[in-house]
Amino acid sequence: MPPVKLPVFFHEDQLHHKPVFEWAFGEKIPHPETTCRVESILAELEAHSPRFELRSPEQFPLALIKETHNKKMVEAIQSAASLPLGKTFYPSVFPYHRDKSNLDSSNIHHAGAFCFDSGTPLNATTFAAAAWSAACAFDAAKLVASGTQKYAYALSRPPGHHASTDLFGGYCYFNNAAIAAKVLRQTHSRVALVDIDFHHGNGTQVIFDRDPSVLVISLHGDPNEHYPHFTGYANETGSGKGKGFNINIPLPGGTDGQEYLHRLSAEVIPALQRFEAQALVLSAGFDTYVADPIGAFCLETPDFLSVGEQFAALKLPTVIVQEGGYESTSLGRNVVSLLEAFF
Repeated sequence: MPPVKLPVFFHEDQLHHKPVFEWAFGEKIPHPETTCRVESILAELEAHSPRFELRSPEQFPLALIKETHNKKMVEAIQSAASLPLGKTFYPSVFPYHRDKSNLDSSNIHHAGAFCFDSGTPLNATTFAAAAWSAACAFDAAKLVASGTQKYAYALSRPPGHHASTDLFGGYCYFNNAAIAAKVLRQTHSRVALVDIDFHHGNGTQVIFDRDPSVLVISLHGDPNEHYPHFTGYANETGSGKGKGFNINIPLPGGTDGQEYLHRLSAEVIPALQRFEAQALVLSAGFDTYVADPIGAFCLETPDFLSVGEQFAALKLPTVIVQEGGYESTSLGRNVVSLLEAFF
């Protein structure tokens, strides 16, 4: 009997989005969210091809994108498709009052009302790349929800966990992991979403802030020091009926694999068990790697296998959704290291 392959969802149009630079601390710097990231992952998956099956999503999940995000925000991102090829728009004017009712989402200059930083540009290819990125998470979750496969990996790029209901930013346009969780929620009454990216998944937190059916847990760099700064503190536990269903675990810079794995086993896994999660979405960022240029943790490649093993041991239907990870020479190895745990 041939070995079961792990389904991997990716669409080649995700490579067309190529931001060149971003603004940070008033300086113009090379943009870290490059196509080299995906190329590194694809190369490593190809090197282990007997274990992985590459699939392409069939269509944009527009209905769920618009259900997850403000309609005008979606339209604002889509409006950039009319920009000339090679032209990039950087939102740089952010209104004090973000009343979106009177905004013209077809006017690219109004995009700042839907954006929270100056590192997430728009161009003619952005909408399609982000929509296909969401489609990867959507199709992976549909497959897992159907019971056909227990595990699936969405090679989502651009990433998504910073995108909230009505704001994009942090290199993210649509929240891929949230879309996956919403799909799983259609067949499972309790879905857990664990974010292991170095940066707090502020968008995911906002989307499920009042939802007691989705437990959101994030381990990340201390927001006092690290992006996105305004969210990710331990006292943010959800609102209304969602109170108690959001758990933030901020960790200091320099956290190594041993300490990280301890926090997973001592805090995250027990929380998932108490919640009695029936399905899992793993927002899998790899900027926790020791050499990552915009992270400050010290995980090594073998640590990602150990991280994956803790989640795989739960034996839950699981969708792994790609988030960050910007040290491209090692990114593919780190991704495959984590995915190895799900065989």
